[in-house]
Amino acid sequence: MNTRIYKQVLSLAKELMSCAHKKDQNRFDTYYAELKKVCDENDGTDKDHPVQWETLADFTDDLEQALSLYDKALLKASAINSKDYLSSIGFSAARLHVDLGNKERAIEYLEQAKIHSNKIIDKELKADIHDLLKKLTTA
Repeated sequence: MNTRIYKQVLSLAKELMSCAHKKDQNRFDTYYAELKKVCDENDGTDKDHPVQWETLADFTDDLEQALSLYDKALLKASAINSKDYLSSIGFSAARLHVDLGNKERAIEYLEQAKIHSNKIIDKELKADIHDLLKKLTTA
């Protein structure tokens, strides 16, 4: 990923977290619009990367729209064969499906995330995927 864009996305994510914590909706909306602009400007270019789409989805209040953004991020991660992003984005999408009461879709995302997580070193993410999948399939 382009370092300048990564730093920009990271900075915007920090600002969004700060605004959310302070319940400053006006500033949150401004930073969100800026992040969306970064995503839209880079979409389909050599600067496009799943991290920007995953971050945008993370801060999207509309759950259906967030799922659409996670799916877009998954496509971007698949295009570069990034097992780390495929795992983390799949896990995030699965949790959102759980929140929406769509257990079957959550399991589908988790099963794919688990396959991809076999190639990553993040043991905590692997455990989170495993634990949620086990909880949903044994409930």
